[in-house]
Amino acid sequence: MSEDLVERLVPYRLWQLISPELPEWKRRRQGGGTEPRDDRTSLAAVVFVLVSGCPWRELPPVFGVSRATAHRRFAAWTAAGVWEALGAITASEDGWDRELAWLDKVCRAALLRTGTGVRGGGGDAAVRRDRSRPSGTTT
Repeated sequence: MSEDLVERLVPYRLWQLISPELPEWKRRRQGGGTEPRDDRTSLAAVVFVLVSGCPWRELPPVFGVSRATAHRRFAAWTAAGVWEALGAITASEDGWDRELAWLDKVCRAALLRTGTGVRGGGGDAAVRRDRSRPSGTTT
């Protein structure tokens, strides 16, 4: 995978804010399997799906992360409350810069993808997933 693509999707300065929020991966008890993919590379793949709106099955192979791995990480990070924690970081930081604005967009996209909604930046209106689509479909 191109380091440039990872840097564009998950800039290093932003990675420093995000990485402490990600849960650690534990080795499988039964052993076997492959080494877990790098979190930053996996996050770049997840970010691509979130901001592009493509289905998980259309994740380009250039990321070097399987569609199943990217989705599994997204699901695990969602269950661990990562998107909410990152959203709180963007809300608490003074002075928006490009990285924080990008993180805010990623968090909003993640929460919309999960169907849990997200609070608007300056208002109280909640943005919700499009209810006209059947449950379980993705964009």
